[in-house]
Amino acid sequence: MDKKMIRVCVAKPGLDGHDRGAKVLARALKDAGMEVIYTGIRQTPEQVAETCIQEDVNCLLLSLLSGAHNHLFPKITALLSEKGRKDILVLGGGVIPEEDDEFLMKSGIKRVFHTGATTDEIVAYIREQIPS
Repeated sequence: MDKKMIRVCVAKPGLDGHDRGAKVLARALKDAGMEVIYTGIRQTPEQVAETCIQEDVNCLLLSLLSGAHNHLFPKITALLSEKGRKDILVLGGGVIPEEDDEFLMKSGIKRVFHTGATTDEIVAYIREQIPS
């Protein structure tokens, strides 16, 4: 029986122009056998949500370094919910203070990966949450 390929969107919402970490993560996910859609930088919440819906992803990884995570991440999860896609596993990462984790999780982010998280850790978490 064929295994279902996990489809992941890696997104850089907002005005954050630094995407090296997102590109490294996208490559690691691809190397781990996942199908990866990378949005590029400076995406609006609406663009990120629409990409997830159009590409029928299982998982969305939001990467942010600018400090606007408490505004942008909840907006994206709300848009996905409004469009009937609460089933997408939404993860956050980047430069995010740990004290913001609780707020982000209440807004629909399943887990926040902080600076220093390894790609292996992120891949393993996605595989645990989305059986293929």
